[in-house]
Amino acid sequence: MAKKNFLDIVKKERGDSNYAGDQHGGAAGMSGRGLPDGFPGNFMFATGIECSYPTIHHGKTRRDLLKECGHYEHWKEDLRLVQELGLKVLRYGLPYYKIHKGKGKFDWEFADQAMQEMQHLNITPILDLMHFGVPNWIGDFQNPELPVLFAEYADAVAERYPWVRYYTPVNEIYVTAKLSAKDGIWNEQLKSDKGFVTALKHTVAASILANHAISQRRPDCVIVQSESAEYMHEARSEQSPQIALDNKKRLLSLDLLYAHQPDADVYQFMLDNGMTREEYDWFMKGEPPGYQIMGNDYYGNNEKILLPDGTTCTGEDVMGWYQITKEYYERYKKPVMHTETNHFDPEEASNWLWKQWINILRMRKDGVPVLGFTWYSLIDQVDWDSALGKKRGKVNECGLYDLERKIRPVGNAYRALLEEFGQITIVPHGELFEVTGNPARLKVEV
Repeated sequence: MAKKNFLDIVKKERGDSNYAGDQHGGAAGMSGRGLPDGFPGNFMFATGIECSYPTIHHGKTRRDLLKECGHYEHWKEDLRLVQELGLKVLRYGLPYYKIHKGKGKFDWEFADQAMQEMQHLNITPILDLMHFGVPNWIGDFQNPELPVLFAEYADAVAERYPWVRYYTPVNEIYVTAKLSAKDGIWNEQLKSDKGFVTALKHTVAASILANHAISQRRPDCVIVQSESAEYMHEARSEQSPQIALDNKKRLLSLDLLYAHQPDADVYQFMLDNGMTREEYDWFMKGEPPGYQIMGNDYYGNNEKILLPDGTTCTGEDVMGWYQITKEYYERYKKPVMHTETNHFDPEEASNWLWKQWINILRMRKDGVPVLGFTWYSLIDQVDWDSALGKKRGKVNECGLYDLERKIRPVGNAYRALLEEFGQITIVPHGELFEVTGNPARLKVEV
């Protein structure tokens, strides 16, 4: 008589599969498929409303993309489209320059309407407090009063909307300082290293003080720092010390924000261009309070190649979001979010969406905690082909919807992505690490 093995007995007693308990995470447990359900341990899929408002023409012209893209007229429809697409999270920028009228003076009319509707639709905002511009009465990023004045605004926002937990105090600090004070495109329109360092230290300090103000109101605040992930490749046999320095300078905003000691040559660059030792020591005292997420924005033109003749070309996907962000992660050891991407060619946009998503899956596979992904933006944009420097009204067809609020192919692709992955957890078995309401505590690096 042949001896039975254990599997014969198991199959006879329990069947081939679907054992009791599988519904709680066993072989037949959740795959993560299905539209986002808002579960606190789940990956955050998001979009954003483009909300930049820098000035050009030496302060004479305000570029308000909320106005130019029709959001002030269609804000209810725009928020409804977010919900219809199946999204629960929205990067949303209140128009700082319109709200903060002076010290202690605020106009909340539009903000109250939009925020109330988001609450009604159960949309979680990542509230963007400063997006490339400041109120006229503050001037520009060279104003040393900016950090204190902006902190007052952040405190007022957190007091008025106590239900908001996720914030980006200052969007893309490095880009803000570079385009305003080094490239001469926006705001103060300077073209100097000293202007750049001044704008950088003021915007980082503004972010830090705003973060402190928010955490007083919400000790469990989640700060999603959205920063441009950039790199310049050099296609020359003799590498330039200046390009090497520039590739380090792109890290300065996060170095100062997270109290990470920069390299000696970068430190010298800052001291040579207006950073005092006392200011530097203040930045290095420690990172801001709250839960900190390092958001990296990546577009095809974030990577550039310097050619032998001194011209540059786009280096799209030479390294890609994965490689660049992995370097940032290894430097700062912060949870990651892909906070911005899009493509100006609507026929290529869907491919770009899937390529970015594969970058994220690879990052997750390598053990890096990636918390979310954002296609930016919900609606087509205007004049970003000239970085808003020229007011021509050219439509950039990069939205999930066009300016008529009709869905683009990439919008349908995003919906398909959400249906396939919308309920995955942040990390495998992420239920163990749900986002709780507990205040953030001292960070300890292991």
